[in-house]
Amino acid sequence: MIRRLFRLTGPISYKVTETPVLTPSADRARTLPAPTPQSAQWLSEIFVNFAGMRTYKLFIPGKYSGRKMPLIIMLHGCKQSPDDFAAGTRMNDIAEEYGCMVAYPAQSDTANGMRCWNWFNPRNQHRGRGEPSIIAGITQQIIGKYAVDPERIYVAGLSAGGALSAIMAATYPDLFAAAGVHSGLARGSARSVATAYSAMQNGDSHIAQEVAITPMSLRHPRRVPVIVFHGDQDETVNLRNSEQVLNQAIGDLSPILRKRESNGHVRNGHDYSRMAYIDSRDNSQFELWVVKGSGHAWSGGSTQGSYTDPSGPDASREMLNFFLSHAHVSVSAQEEIYS
Repeated sequence: MIRRLFRLTGPISYKVTETPVLTPSADRARTLPAPTPQSAQWLSEIFVNFAGMRTYKLFIPGKYSGRKMPLIIMLHGCKQSPDDFAAGTRMNDIAEEYGCMVAYPAQSDTANGMRCWNWFNPRNQHRGRGEPSIIAGITQQIIGKYAVDPERIYVAGLSAGGALSAIMAATYPDLFAAAGVHSGLARGSARSVATAYSAMQNGDSHIAQEVAITPMSLRHPRRVPVIVFHGDQDETVNLRNSEQVLNQAIGDLSPILRKRESNGHVRNGHDYSRMAYIDSRDNSQFELWVVKGSGHAWSGGSTQGSYTDPSGPDASREMLNFFLSHAHVSVSAQEEIYS
């Protein structure tokens, strides 16, 4: 396999390892300008902390007037860039319609030669360490500079970005109100390169106890609502991984929630199924969308970006609808919802 060079911590701290590539080798990533509605802003920003430096793009909708808005953090997949991911997901156009800001952190070539987020490294599976600290820091930096609604901050990602989104939901439940995971893996599903490939290909994950239950989760037992998308013909990340993402997010709430299953069809496109887990107030708290006949690609995306399947249900719109139905609530308030 190809040897890759990572910068995992701060300056002058390197480790040589191999990189699991979470994108189909037959596809080709493209770098295109993100679609930016008229009067909106598409800004280039930078963030630095003890774990390293990352650039990011920030979309501010044209209707921004200083009033607090929701914020979505979008984490791209391997070989992708913020511009490419924004173009492919069309999230900026939908965010303009709904009135949301969107940030797209960029993985650096020095941290990972394929620009994959290093989700499989144990250092990056905990709060206040590695890449999770960088993503949380970017979020806090935006909160400090712009009018962001602190109760409506969300994170979503594709593939390696989806795996990191699951990590962010598990380690920063006090920051994110809800999360979206597209074709990703559960937190702790891999602890090395070898186990990453096994989890991706087979969906065989043995999540370590110290990852599943941490002091952070004990101090903040709030469950982050999660919406999951996956194609059933994905040959890069096994569908079983999305089932594990959902099971990890639900945890011991499973007996309390009611299941509601439905099926749908995209005109001239794919069939899909949706499994929703409903709370005592008849609200959907967790969802799994399985797109029939789709591979490793963002469902309903645009061909202007890479790794998209325009024939599937619109994952961007469905995620945003799900997100905006969930504001950040306290642990005590959440206990009432699940009672």
